[in-house]
Amino acid sequence: MSKPIVAIVGRPNVGKSTLFNRIAGGLVAIVEDRPGVTRDRLYRDTEWLGRKFSLIDTGGIEFKDVSTPISAQMRRQAEIAMEEADVIVLVVELKSLTADDEMIAQTLRKSGKPVILAVNKVENFEKAQSELYDFYSLGLGDPVAISAVHGMNVGDLLDRVISHFPSEQEEDYQPDVIRIAVIGRPNVGKSSLVNKLLGEERVIVSNIPGTTRDAIDTPFEHEGKNYVLIDTAGMRRKGRIEELTEQYSVSRSLRAVDRSDVILMLLDAPEGVTEQDKKIAGYAHEAGKGLVIVVNKWDLIEKDEKTMNKFDADIREQLGFMQYAPTIFISAKTGQRVTKVLELVDFVSEQNSTRVATATLNGLVKEWVHLNPPPTDKGRRLKILYTTQVGVKPPTFVFFVNDPELMHFSYKRYLENHIRKSFGFEGSPIRIVIRQKDEERD
Repeated sequence: MSKPIVAIVGRPNVGKSTLFNRIAGGLVAIVEDRPGVTRDRLYRDTEWLGRKFSLIDTGGIEFKDVSTPISAQMRRQAEIAMEEADVIVLVVELKSLTADDEMIAQTLRKSGKPVILAVNKVENFEKAQSELYDFYSLGLGDPVAISAVHGMNVGDLLDRVISHFPSEQEEDYQPDVIRIAVIGRPNVGKSSLVNKLLGEERVIVSNIPGTTRDAIDTPFEHEGKNYVLIDTAGMRRKGRIEELTEQYSVSRSLRAVDRSDVILMLLDAPEGVTEQDKKIAGYAHEAGKGLVIVVNKWDLIEKDEKTMNKFDADIREQLGFMQYAPTIFISAKTGQRVTKVLELVDFVSEQNSTRVATATLNGLVKEWVHLNPPPTDKGRRLKILYTTQVGVKPPTFVFFVNDPELMHFSYKRYLENHIRKSFGFEGSPIRIVIRQKDEERD
């Protein structure tokens, strides 16, 4: 199941970004003691008591000055966050309950979402209990007194937050079901591909970008195998997003990636690889999912016997971090090669779930090290003492070494390349973790 989303909202300068940083565990948001510093939404995955969730920091909401572009944009970004969120934390300041606080609370009460009121900048918690009564007027239940800057009572706040999460349960689909997320920029043909795969018009197809607003799950069976297709709203560059629904559809697309096993990354053949394509592909890569690059609208390209190879080479150059992903050239409109897409999905899903026996892996690692010994650093040489695969989806390998700082990125890449040559893992990212191991205990 996808991670719950928690949005932190409130008027400017009440400590939202400080609370965000406190929960996220690092200085991610810009914190400065003046209104309007945080203008856009910031996202960070985090967890509390084993419950993982996505945290959103927003710009402040102001009702008195919405005429300026910056104020209007900040308010709009906060509204989007509230629309995306499963739980909302409203941050107010102990010493000042304002009309804006009351208007924000009124808006949140209408949202139907769980809302937790955090009263920030508390210095004396015993005295603060008598000062919290005024905040009951906001109609959001019992307020939680906190000091974000010192971390006081933040744990109590998080206890309240996760109490509103849905109970953890097994996935909605059986383990043998392959979940496929179809992602890409607007109007590259995602819905058309889904319809071709399903053999019927189940998803609205339009040449107007942004027609598909939500991620739509469609279970189906093909040649005895079970799949779920997740068609998503197209992802746009931030500067071109204007409608609120299009803005928060991006978040839904990213959540669809989190729920998938294999991702079909659609590219527009006439347009080639764009900067936005790189960003979308980068998210899919970091998520560790199986991935197939699908070049759509291939019927619109004038070609000869070298065109496909040239286009594939350009993709490899533009998406250098995804050399492992297979490419297929299709036309969702005519159906060209669409039947081959599921064959690649099956193959990539299997590759992403492959396990390698520890004894086999260690034997090969010794050969690779013998063929190309690690370079020395100030007279010290890296020693790989033991290697094991600790996970799948994505395949994850732990290399125990004498000193992790001696592992140069180029040698790490050398090891990854040999893992791929020996075991495949086509269409799957590989994670390599370097840990220290005491040589005397080996």
